[in-house]
Amino acid sequence: MSTEDPGTRGARGDDDRTVDLSDDFVVLPEQTSDDTDHGWGERADGNDDWLLSQRPPHWD
Repeated sequence: MSTEDPGTRGARGDDDRTVDLSDDFVVLPEQTSDDTDHGWGERADGNDDWLLSQRPPHWD
């Protein structure tokens, strides 16, 4: 007479389990839609050059 549970026959433990650690799984996006120019209702062209030219003198 066997004392082994028939439901666990041939089952492997967690130590034998293969875990896929690839970086392809995305949990959260890098950037949300409201963090974009389009999300703010603006055009896609940037104004970074203008903003950098408008820096106050005490920032240099």
